[in-house]
Amino acid sequence: MLTAWKEALIEEQEKTEQLIQQDQSNFPDSLDRAAKEEEFMLELRKRERERKLIGKIDLSLKDLEDNLYGYCESCGVEIGIKRLEARPTATKCIDCKTVDEIKEKQQFG
Repeated sequence: MLTAWKEALIEEQEKTEQLIQQDQSNFPDSLDRAAKEEEFMLELRKRERERKLIGKIDLSLKDLEDNLYGYCESCGVEIGIKRLEARPTATKCIDCKTVDEIKEKQQFG
């Protein structure tokens, strides 16, 4: 599942790259050009998030190889199948993740 997800993300990144390279149109109207540039910027931001996700997928694949996948990196307990189904790249159990989020809220208020 992780490998298929990674491959799909890489394919989407390649499509975006090709689209941007192909669509180097010369827009006579500055509003059309601005709209197209905004569209590209939104697409690039989305791809940046996906690039980070690919990194997390790679870490999960390494954890699988090392027999560490599915165990909390903080406390060592099993993360649980429902959490892994919802978030396959999870590295912390729900309790440790909740504590982290509470600390973050307190820190950044």
